Amino acid sequence: MKHAGTPVEPTLDEIKTSTPGPTVCAFFDLDGTIIAGFSAAHLSKQRLKNKEISLQEFLRTINTGINAAMGKADFEDLLQIGADAWAGRNHNELMAMGEILFNKKIINLIYPEMRKIIKAHQQQGHTVVLSSSATAYQVEPIARFLGIEHVLCNRFALQEGKLSGELCKPVIWGEGKAHAAQSFASERNVQLGDCFFYADGDEDEALMHLVGQPRPINPGKRLARVARSRGWPVHRFVSRKNNSALRSTAGVLSVFPFAAAGAGLALLKRDKRAILNYASPRWIERMFKINGVKLNVTGSDNLWAQRPAVFIFNHRNNYDAFMAARLIEKDFTGVGKKELENHWLTGTIGKLADVAFIDRADSKASVEALKPIEELARKGISICLAPEGNRVDTELVGDFKKGAFRMAMAAGIPVVPIVFRNAEMIAARDAAVMSPGTVDVTVLPPIAVTDWTLDNLSERIEGVRQLYIDTLNNWPQNGSAERKDRTESK
Repeated sequence: MKHAGTPVEPTLDEIKTSTPGPTVCAFFDLDGTIIAGFSAAHLSKQRLKNKEISLQEFLRTINTGINAAMGKADFEDLLQIGADAWAGRNHNELMAMGEILFNKKIINLIYPEMRKIIKAHQQQGHTVVLSSSATAYQVEPIARFLGIEHVLCNRFALQEGKLSGELCKPVIWGEGKAHAAQSFASERNVQLGDCFFYADGDEDEALMHLVGQPRPINPGKRLARVARSRGWPVHRFVSRKNNSALRSTAGVLSVFPFAAAGAGLALLKRDKRAILNYASPRWIERMFKINGVKLNVTGSDNLWAQRPAVFIFNHRNNYDAFMAARLIEKDFTGVGKKELENHWLTGTIGKLADVAFIDRADSKASVEALKPIEELARKGISICLAPEGNRVDTELVGDFKKGAFRMAMAAGIPVVPIVFRNAEMIAARDAAVMSPGTVDVTVLPPIAVTDWTLDNLSERIEGVRQLYIDTLNNWPQNGSAERKDRTESK
């Protein structure tokens, strides 16, 4: 049975009206709660890839798993297998390994809804605790990333900086996790009846009964059944339950029929840009529809108020450039990173659109590469790019580079800001596939640059950046207005 996602806004409102201060603890489980899936699975894949798992460890893990299912073994037995396998390993090296795994894989599994909930508790001054049965090598990198100071997790005993093969007790699992939370609260004179606990596993029921605000997240069948009988509010988040690879591939490959039709038009008009003007908006619309992605746009009239223009957008993931292209629709070019030039799809699109692929490490060459773009702008072609350059973390607005604004000044055309509020809901920063969802977009009025000079350029750019910050903090009230779909009217 598929479950629809739970809106996060009511939970955020509840937290904002809760008792402020550090005497309220908010405990968070990791696997299945803060992140989709299990960090241990990705750790095992990494170890298999590096050929670090012996046949003996593999067979022992299977045997212990079978015994655990029969009630003849428990989580501590599974954890001990890891302690034995890593005996003698350097603790700092394993921490570095965990950091690499986090940056390569785990960071893209974080539910953006849970990030908002954690941040809301932190803003209330609550004592936020990451309480997980995973090891420190999995847990601590994500705690640092989320700004969580307190961590209750499983650790291996050390001897002169190396793992001894022993477990630190008590083991954080089931009742052990509940006891650890009780001890933590007692040391700080905190009443668990005032606290929150977010978790998904059936084994977390013990702590759920102790806190005053139990919050099952994506619970399993048993925990969901208990939650129903107890009246606990259940949250289900689906923003990191990616579409299948088949659906994602179908979305990408749907480009071909539109490209074929566009090529016919290009031959008739003897204009290569006709391919993109026809195919691009229709293909992107189809790709988003296949993947269950919708754009909810406010200020769409600003997209057409003045052309050509330099359209800029805040960069969140691999798909926001496609969203911007869908909105601009026609007669535009852009700027991309050099490594995209050789990709079969982005490279082909880039050549048709006269995109400037730049090497960010070579600033002099980058400036030269932008000059043909400026010339196109003088001839009526708009420009689309992200002034932050790199994808930045959710909720933030990075520093703006000057390139977009210099091109607007050189061509004498306005800047049009496109603001994405929640692009992270459909894809994490480095995600290769999309999740179903709706992205809110506000297009701000064109900004004239006729009175901009090199002397006031930095100040002007910072003013535009502040517009993004202000818009994200105070989203337009008519943000639920439906987007006018210009492609369907043609």
